[in-house]
Amino acid sequence: MAGKKFKKAITGWDPLKKHSVAEACAILPRTKISTKWDETVDAAIRLGVNPKYADQMVRGSVVMPSGTGKTKRVLVICKTDKVADALAAGADFAGNDEYINKIKDENWFEFDTLVATPDMMVQVGKIGRILGPRGLMPNPKVGTVTADVVKAVKELKAGRVEFRVEKAGIIQTPIGKASFKPEALAANLNALIDQLLKLKPSSAKGSYMRSITISTTHGPGIKVDVAAYQAGAE
Repeated sequence: MAGKKFKKAITGWDPLKKHSVAEACAILPRTKISTKWDETVDAAIRLGVNPKYADQMVRGSVVMPSGTGKTKRVLVICKTDKVADALAAGADFAGNDEYINKIKDENWFEFDTLVATPDMMVQVGKIGRILGPRGLMPNPKVGTVTADVVKAVKELKAGRVEFRVEKAGIIQTPIGKASFKPEALAANLNALIDQLLKLKPSSAKGSYMRSITISTTHGPGIKVDVAAYQAGAE
């Protein structure tokens, strides 16, 4: 990867400079390595938090205004009276005990996200040990435990992504595809940054938004200037 393609990807711009969101997103298309497939664009944002403390855990979701370039398969676990609404909203599957048993007995995982209504969480909890390790357990903090299944499904299909701070205080999440126009990537990145600023823990001290880097799957990282966001996060 550090061959000719990578060297070409870092020419014509300064890898050491911190760019504005618009500048970074304009640079990104020329940094992709693969010509055979549409690489995912990822954002890595380092926050001034210590996730080992519960009150500094940053977790949530955001609807990417430009979508993500990938369609999620959504399963909704709800009472029978909401099944038709969930399917009409775009859910790939919707039901209750039949899907819980299918997951438990058949090891069925033909879905990417599971949405559950609060009144079904006792039943869903029975397969929590199966869902948890796969990152599929519904959680109200990211909007996957909700009575409004129509809204949840529509947002997921429109490009809602979940994020959670890792041990090193870093949020990593996809913000689109290398084929996206720079303006579309910038809209998604700004939406993510805005949501993270809203979720700043009151116990977090010092600089909150410490670094932002975007890159394609195999491409070099492009640094974003965080100065404008630090003032609003203090």
